[in-house]
Amino acid sequence: MLNGRNRLITALSALALATVVGLVPTTSAQAEPRIDDVKTRVDRLYHEAEQASERFNDARIELAELRSDLSSLKADQTRQDERLQRVRAQVQESILRQYEGRNLSVVGQVVVSEDPGAFLAELSTMSAFNDVQSQLLGEFSTERKALQIRREATEKRADQVAATERRLAAEQKTIEDKLAEAKSLLSRLEAEEREAMVSRDSARVPTDVPVSGRAAAAVRYAMAQVGKSYVYGAAGPNSFDCSGLTMMAWAQAGVSLPHSSGAQYSSGPRIAASDLRPGDLVFYYSPISHVGMYIGNGMIVDAANPRSGVRVTGLYSMPYVGAVRPG
Repeated sequence: MLNGRNRLITALSALALATVVGLVPTTSAQAEPRIDDVKTRVDRLYHEAEQASERFNDARIELAELRSDLSSLKADQTRQDERLQRVRAQVQESILRQYEGRNLSVVGQVVVSEDPGAFLAELSTMSAFNDVQSQLLGEFSTERKALQIRREATEKRADQVAATERRLAAEQKTIEDKLAEAKSLLSRLEAEEREAMVSRDSARVPTDVPVSGRAAAAVRYAMAQVGKSYVYGAAGPNSFDCSGLTMMAWAQAGVSLPHSSGAQYSSGPRIAASDLRPGDLVFYYSPISHVGMYIGNGMIVDAANPRSGVRVTGLYSMPYVGAVRPG
């Protein structure tokens, strides 16, 4: 009886183990990601990195403007301070003339005072106030207020510069984190699978793009970069991001564009998709975070992402927003 019971327990244990084993996926299945799944996830990471990169480009433009503004404000503050010192000297000279040959124990305190507010307060309490030229004193008060306004404006702009620099650092970290995650995903694919992903994204490169006028120089330059690498924030000569490529291409035609896809959307008149010509800039995603150049026949050239680099692809290969004609 005991032996039969032991056999029953053994049989039930084996059945339970078999059931559990059957529910657990094999290690090899876990280690082999589907290429389509990886492509989808990597594309999402690249797009998020590009969004951060374009925000980085916008912040970089803003920072340059803020720093220029701050420099001008500091120069204004210096000039205003110099004007205030000249008026101070005139007021002091006037007081000394008024008190020439008299007891200067009170006057001396005013003459050596360095703080504009204290200087003005001391003047207003002196018995000689009525003897001081009222116009000169009023001018000093006005210049003191003007200096204070400039100091406050300078401090505010300096705070904005610091905040923008922090934004730049945050966007840079976002880019690096997204790229590291994408790299980790791609490292799990075989070399031929990674090459297959690139080939899917690229179209046949046209040997000739019919274009004339100033746009010809822009199109020729952009097409000559096909096959070069994509680097966030780059504008050539060996690597580009999306707005860096279009900026440098149109620079060959003498047209200055900002290094930002969002800002480039305001670089010319809006063009309907049915009226597109080679050289027109085409924009993608909402908010706008990608730009390419139309080359005709429903195709564009763009700096896509770190996997595909500068490529030729279809006009509607990404969520299309609109187009402009620079110049």
